[in-house]
Amino acid sequence: MRGPGGTKRQKERARLEKRAEKERKKAERRALEKERPPVAPGEDPDIAGIVPGPQPRPWDDDEDAGAEETADDEDEAG
Repeated sequence: MRGPGGTKRQKERARLEKRAEKERKKAERRALEKERPPVAPGEDPDIAGIVPGPQPRPWDDDEDAGAEETADDEDEAG
């Protein structure tokens, strides 16, 4: 087993490593922020470039709608 100061040194080393990791991530975020294009005042960068109104569907629902209609017709007939 380690002496009484061994665990304390491990904790201190882990704390220093965590602090260094935080600083590295912070520096990386700052660098990415500088690379971003400037945003017009009053414009939300999260929704910039989004066109309002109906959006194109990523899949074709027409085939599924036809299958549902035929199933309803069969229920009414039987």
